[in-house]
Formats: sequence, C-alpha cells, structure tokens
Amino acid sequence: MELTSKQRSQLKGLANSLDTILQIGKDGLGENLIKQADDALEARELIKGRVLDNNLEYDARTAAEALAKATRSEVVQVIGTKFVLYRESHSKPKDKRIQLVKPGRAKKAQI
Repeated sequence: MELTSKQRSQLKGLANSLDTILQIGKDGLGENLIKQADDALEARELIKGRVLDNNLEYDARTAAEALAKATRSEVVQVIGTKFVLYRESHSKPKDKRIQLVKPGRAKKAQI
C-alpha cells in the first residue's frame, strides 16, 4: 500500500498530538523492539518513534525504513530524530480505524 500525499498529510496532522512510544537506543533494532512496534501498530495504527543520540548505527530515516520493512508499515514522516509509522489495523472494528482520504483520479488539466 502506497500512501498518497493527501493521506500522508492527514496522518501527519494526526501524529502531532501523539506521544513518542518507541525509542531506538544503542542496541538498535532488536526482536523485542520490532515486536513492540508491531503490537503498537496493530493497536494504534499510527505511532511515533525516536532514535536516541547514543545510537551510532541508525539515523532516523534508516531506522524508520528498517522498522517499516520489519513491521510491514509505511513511513509517514521523518523530522530530526523522530519518525512516524502507519499501518492499517485489521483487528480493530472499521468504525474505530483511522479513516484516510480516498485516493482520487488525477484530474485532466484544462486549457
């Protein structure tokens, strides 16, 4: 699933009020951190993480991309040391899920 720019913008707005729940420290991306991220994505759909300064292996972009690949999620935003991931939850009822803007067809340019 590839997010459109409108969907990404919507998710960025929702992420502003979120607290950071994942912290990637000097141990990097271990199995426990991946499991924690996977569980959080299933419960919340949208999570915010941070790479601590003592991590020499990852910067925020590479950590977010590696974690997104491991959890089958999408990177929504990376700013400084923080990042936001999104994955639609299949265990939540439809009315409790984040309702993304439907991708539309490209409009033809009018001359």
